[in-house]
Amino acid sequence: MTNFTIAWLALPLFIGFVIYLVPKLDRFLALGITLLSAAYAVQVFLEDSPLKIQLLDSFGVNLAIDQLSGFFILTNALVTTAVILYCWQSGRTAFFYMQAIMLHGSVNATFICEDFISLYVALEVISVAAFLLITYPRTDRSIWVGLRYLFVSNTAMLFYLVGAILVYKAHHSFNFAGLRGSPPEAIALIFLGLLAKGGIFVSGLWLPLTHSESESPVSAMLSGVVVKAAVFPLVRCALMLEEIDPIVRFFGVSTALLGVGYAIFEKDTKRTLAFSTISQLGFVLAAPVVGGFYALTHGLVKSALFLISGILPSRDFEELRNLAIAKNIMVVLVVASLSISGFPLLSGFSSKVLTMKNLEPWQVIPMNIAALGTVITFAKFIFLPHKKSLETSLDKNQKKISSGFWWAMTILLSGLILANAFYYEAYTYFNLIKPLATIAIGWLGYLLILKKLSITLPRKMETFDHLIGIMSLMLILVFWILQV
Repeated sequence: MTNFTIAWLALPLFIGFVIYLVPKLDRFLALGITLLSAAYAVQVFLEDSPLKIQLLDSFGVNLAIDQLSGFFILTNALVTTAVILYCWQSGRTAFFYMQAIMLHGSVNATFICEDFISLYVALEVISVAAFLLITYPRTDRSIWVGLRYLFVSNTAMLFYLVGAILVYKAHHSFNFAGLRGSPPEAIALIFLGLLAKGGIFVSGLWLPLTHSESESPVSAMLSGVVVKAAVFPLVRCALMLEEIDPIVRFFGVSTALLGVGYAIFEKDTKRTLAFSTISQLGFVLAAPVVGGFYALTHGLVKSALFLISGILPSRDFEELRNLAIAKNIMVVLVVASLSISGFPLLSGFSSKVLTMKNLEPWQVIPMNIAALGTVITFAKFIFLPHKKSLETSLDKNQKKISSGFWWAMTILLSGLILANAFYYEAYTYFNLIKPLATIAIGWLGYLLILKKLSITLPRKMETFDHLIGIMSLMLILVFWILQV
């Protein structure tokens, strides 16, 4: 398993260069890598005990592969497979597939890192690959959004690197366990870097513009897996060190409420999904012990929703309410929206039940409010008008739908159904009542009240001028929390 892991880790980077040299095989090579990742994730779940690999033992540079890693790796494999199939007939060049696979491989690397220096290298590769995918259209807008992302990401990583050096200075080791006994400023700097990179709380306000302005397949990868590359180490540290757990849970709750608060009132479909990503990352952090399962569910459903948003006739909810969406598109949109709302028979239900069962008492009320807010947010999608017949599904407002889209939906939505097997115990009478009641209340609240409201929240905090300043304030907040 050790040799297989090293080969699996290095292969995406090697194949990425091969794709550029042999462009006629780009899609096939990319698809092969993602299927290999899916097979590796299955193998991880079949292993009886975690796998530990020492790279530089005297420096605490280690890899750790366990069930938590398996959930994140499987998410990455399924999402990237869906994106490749979605783009199959799009005419994208070998450069796109090269960067997608390099991004896939570097994201996988973060899911098995157990030290800060290896994680730093992987996160920096992710920044470059994501930047190149964001700027792929080569328009002025895409280049600006990409440069904005790269600047914020690199600034966050600078804070992180200083914290990692302080941890090494304290213990002569880069291992995650070195957080215990490290000076508070080291922990604060590392946390700031990961919180900003992962789109958590106010330090993640770079995320809505970046995800909403990128092409739909790129948005699917960014929201589905890329932001989880920085969330994963937070979950790992919370599970390793009990003193870190309450800090991670606090930011989980704060993020869940902040994201859903913006998403409810947002009038743009892709920005709504981007703010929802912030909120859902909060659910991953709120209960670290089951964060892997929730990350899998969220990755599948959010990737599906971003891909669907790319073929809707408009991004504006007001315009969509005056247009009729094709019935076949509406079916997949409703299924994905029901899953993230926590409807039974879809893994969004079982993941939410499992998360709620693993909350601390102080988390229960705010996380239930966040769950209700999620239902209200996606009621905006569920109650859009649709056509009654498939024959009229294509008109001047409806974008052409390729077969790759349906293959992507098959993978992602099937995953949402099959993932229920990870926690089939959720299907009890009591567990069914609460989510259904939450959904009913949320839908009524939307139809009777929120649908009629027209509230526009300010975007001042999202402007480039303020993003770095927000990081500084977050650093002060994290440092204060550590001192309390």
